[in-house]
Amino acid sequence: MSSIKHACTVLHTLVIYGWIIIATIVLGFLAIVVSFFSKNGNSVHRIAQLWGRSILWVAGIGIETSGFNSDLHERSYIFMSNHQSNFDIPVLYCALPVQFRWLAKAELFRIPIFGMSMRGAGYISIDRSNRKSAFHSLARAAEAIRNGTSVMIFPEGTRSRDGNLLPYKKGGFVLAVDAGVPIVPVVITGTFAIMPKGRMLIRRRWVRVHIGRPIETSSFSRKTKDDLMVKVRTAMQEMKSETAQGTDHG
Repeated sequence: MSSIKHACTVLHTLVIYGWIIIATIVLGFLAIVVSFFSKNGNSVHRIAQLWGRSILWVAGIGIETSGFNSDLHERSYIFMSNHQSNFDIPVLYCALPVQFRWLAKAELFRIPIFGMSMRGAGYISIDRSNRKSAFHSLARAAEAIRNGTSVMIFPEGTRSRDGNLLPYKKGGFVLAVDAGVPIVPVVITGTFAIMPKGRMLIRRRWVRVHIGRPIETSSFSRKTKDDLMVKVRTAMQEMKSETAQGTDHG
């Protein structure tokens, strides 16, 4: 019985990989074309949402979203999410009911089609190997946020290997205090079981996404960004614990 179950999981995984390739090529090219006509990148983001939804549908993954979302459309925010799996990206596209742009490592922008689509959508590249370039990117991101663009960041910088929160990178918090907009913590539960880092097989699971209340950054500065980092991490740890227990954060 276990061998049959494993074979089904392998077949399921191959179907999903095949669809990801097809969806990325087709919708990626569409996003590139649309980017020439979209002044603000919103149309490209909607194509990315379609990409994410199609992957989750083929993978048989459902999402339950809870928490704060009453005024997410009224101003710009910096969303910060934990990072457990490659499936976090399509999940966030589907779970958040607002336009946002990714602050992502430069390597992702080098992926054929996918990288061009990200540029077309107005996503922001961070080159961690070059300190000067990284700070220049943060300055451009801060300006975009002040002009009304919300940004999504994985503050851990990479996927967790055990599902626990990794140490946070400081760049996102420098951006937050420079932009002066609230940070919205987001906690994803369930994607680690779908596809942990270092694993190829994909399993069907139900995913929960909890959106925390905004954390104001106006009282923090670059000198006190570590205090802001602790505040956000504490909030996310509490949300993570409560979500895992199946409680609601209101």
